[in-house]
Amino acid sequence: MEFIKNASALIQGIIDDAVLRGVNAATVSGNYEIDSTILLPSDFSLTLDNCHLRMADGTFCNMFTNASCRTEKGRTEDGVDYNITIRGVGRAILDGGKYNGLSELTSLKDGYPHISVNNVILFTNVNGFKIQNLHVRNQRWWALNFIHCCNGYIGGIDFLADCTRIDENGVSHKGLSHTIPGGYQQILVKNADGIDLRAGCHDIIIENITGFTEDDTVALTGLNGELEKMYTVEGRETDIYNVIIRNVVSSAFCTNVRLLNQSGVKLYNILVDGVFDSSKNSPYMDHGLNGVRIGDMSMYGTRHATEDETYNITVRNVCSRAEYALRIAGAMKDCLFENIRTFDGAAMLANNATVDITGYIKN
Repeated sequence: MEFIKNASALIQGIIDDAVLRGVNAATVSGNYEIDSTILLPSDFSLTLDNCHLRMADGTFCNMFTNASCRTEKGRTEDGVDYNITIRGVGRAILDGGKYNGLSELTSLKDGYPHISVNNVILFTNVNGFKIQNLHVRNQRWWALNFIHCCNGYIGGIDFLADCTRIDENGVSHKGLSHTIPGGYQQILVKNADGIDLRAGCHDIIIENITGFTEDDTVALTGLNGELEKMYTVEGRETDIYNVIIRNVVSSAFCTNVRLLNQSGVKLYNILVDGVFDSSKNSPYMDHGLNGVRIGDMSMYGTRHATEDETYNITVRNVCSRAEYALRIAGAMKDCLFENIRTFDGAAMLANNATVDITGYIKN
């Protein structure tokens, strides 16, 4: 397949020209190699019509961000971007291309930039967005990352992460397994999530998500770490709330749907409805660890959440062959778990919560 080289400037020019002409939309078709980040302005819709965009070798940049991302103004209330759409038509592919070696371990070390440049799409401080009908391939870290974003829709996204592992002899293999000693360290591209909603995200629908992810397919993670501080919005709350996740049919080497909050960040009013584990006979992995996971015994922030910080969470219609269909830990209240089912030898529940949730589970 032939790709047009150094195509970021070309696509950016199409967008900028449309804005100058007072047109709030543009369509791109063809195969392009992306060498720098494409910036999307407010009130703009980009259609990718049977388009294949692939990151160029050796690049350290996002494929798309909102225009104010990484600007000083973008860290303020006045710097919010509005109403941005990326829509695929036909087979629209966003491809991370060849892995660039940047990981969480090498982030900001030995001349490497921060790991967040490896997000395929990074939106920060955006009010109103749609990301739909895309095939995402070979993400170099979390594929779609949202920080302080609200009033959004993410739907019709299919993932195919890299499943390469390098054994102790330096031999490359395809396919990941939890049974191989030291297997996680052999994974080439680690923590290749699908969709991540981070601090300050609210009023968002995520639905019709498919494919294979090396880590979590959908993750709602409320922390106050390095990433959040880099993209914080002055005066903005960091809670995650009013999120609907529907119809996730995926092979997740870690967890299909992950919910986590610590350090005083609240996570509430969350609906997870319809999670199916598609990993049986997958060429990419043997099985996952969890269907749905809420909380964690490990500490990722300054303290664990209280029950007043994790509440009003409904999880229903889960079918999993992971180690556990449902794994919970920590404090929470007013939660409901309905129709949680297993197959292929999976266990139903790992409960390390501080409350007895058996009364919350209804099958």
